[in-house]
Amino acid sequence: MRKKDWKWAKYPTSTTVAGNRIGFTLVELLVVIAIIGMLVGLLLPAVQQAREAARQMQCNNHMRQHGLAALNHESMSRILPSGGWLYTADGDPDMGFGAKQPGSWMYSLLPYLEAHALWELGMDGNQLADAHIKAANETRSKLSLPLFNCPSRRHAIPYYAAELKRVNCDVYKNNMACKGDYGGSTGTQWFYQSVGSYAEGLALSPTSLGYTPDKSGVMFVASEVTLAEIRDGTSNTILIGEKYLRADRYTPSSATDSYGGGDDHCLWSGFDNDSLRRSNGMPFQDRIGVDYDYYFGSPHSGAFGIVMVDGSVHRLSYSVEKSIWQNLTNRADGNVVSIP
Repeated sequence: MRKKDWKWAKYPTSTTVAGNRIGFTLVELLVVIAIIGMLVGLLLPAVQQAREAARQMQCNNHMRQHGLAALNHESMSRILPSGGWLYTADGDPDMGFGAKQPGSWMYSLLPYLEAHALWELGMDGNQLADAHIKAANETRSKLSLPLFNCPSRRHAIPYYAAELKRVNCDVYKNNMACKGDYGGSTGTQWFYQSVGSYAEGLALSPTSLGYTPDKSGVMFVASEVTLAEIRDGTSNTILIGEKYLRADRYTPSSATDSYGGGDDHCLWSGFDNDSLRRSNGMPFQDRIGVDYDYYFGSPHSGAFGIVMVDGSVHRLSYSVEKSIWQNLTNRADGNVVSIP
């Protein structure tokens, strides 16, 4: 061996050992690729399930925050948050809380969710549907909190909404407004009356509309429900739950395409199936092309989230028995049931 070849003979290259090449054949390479593909195929569903489990936990945490805020609201006002007047009126900080408040329960919870600045936009001491509150509600319609959206659905940003002029807000600019993914429980009853002015809103009477304690929940038109009126027990009565939506319209492409299972108004607007749901029908998992306008549900498989009046959060199966489901939503029907 020549001296200049000694180094390479002692340390052979990766392509030469005893005169033979080292490397993969095409068949071996294909086998390795196939194995890697199988492993990735097995791993992806597990990753997706882990991500969905994390989103579900986050969704539960959102509802837990709602429950705690509602209890703080009750501690300060002696009533649970009201369902508001009607979707034709947005929130107004000068109207305070309870039956006088035109906005949704989500709007009433803002001061108890460290969002007092968002709640008080437009406050000037005047209980009038003037230009000042209309401008404030236009601004507020584009603002929200992540707590009001399920992470498996969408973010807290504006989406296309119905083209509708409201009592204290003109048609939303560009027909865009933030929306919510949770609904307060009205029980098995659903009555409302049109509201075209503050005078009509202040004249609303739940009793005159037909609400009775044995068939109503904790939030409805101009409601002012106290904890003492939860005769079936705060741990046996649903406060808020995830609401059903059409799976193909979480993010509508236009104002006319915005309905999607009761989802075409701003989350700060009053009584409507955008912010409230009833238990006449069973809860469903979100579906494509199907509108269950007034019912509860969620994008999660197997069960959806609910928060009781006592603030506890649970997962309830979509296959829950109808009588149990309705007894859980009516606050004083005398049929005390526990969560299955």
